[in-house]
Amino acid sequence: MKTGSYSRKFNLGDYESLELGCSLWAQVEDGEDADGITQFLYHQAKSSVKLAAMPVLKASEFQINKAKSNKKMSGDINESDW
Repeated sequence: MKTGSYSRKFNLGDYESLELGCSLWAQVEDGEDADGITQFLYHQAKSSVKLAAMPVLKASEFQINKAKSNKKMSGDINESDW
């Protein structure tokens, strides 16, 4: 059995944070690419965390201001900031 996990904590300002995580697992048969499956599970878990976080981050004034001050985006949370 192989697992892939990802978690991340986001600062929302005013001593608030959001922590999200996801763990996935798969049964690996003989002859299958175990490392490839582990990487796939990790990327799927990361995508799930990103998808769950985006609505909260887009509504977070702290995150919007942080992004604007870093000049990485203009008003929207940019998925490339992961």
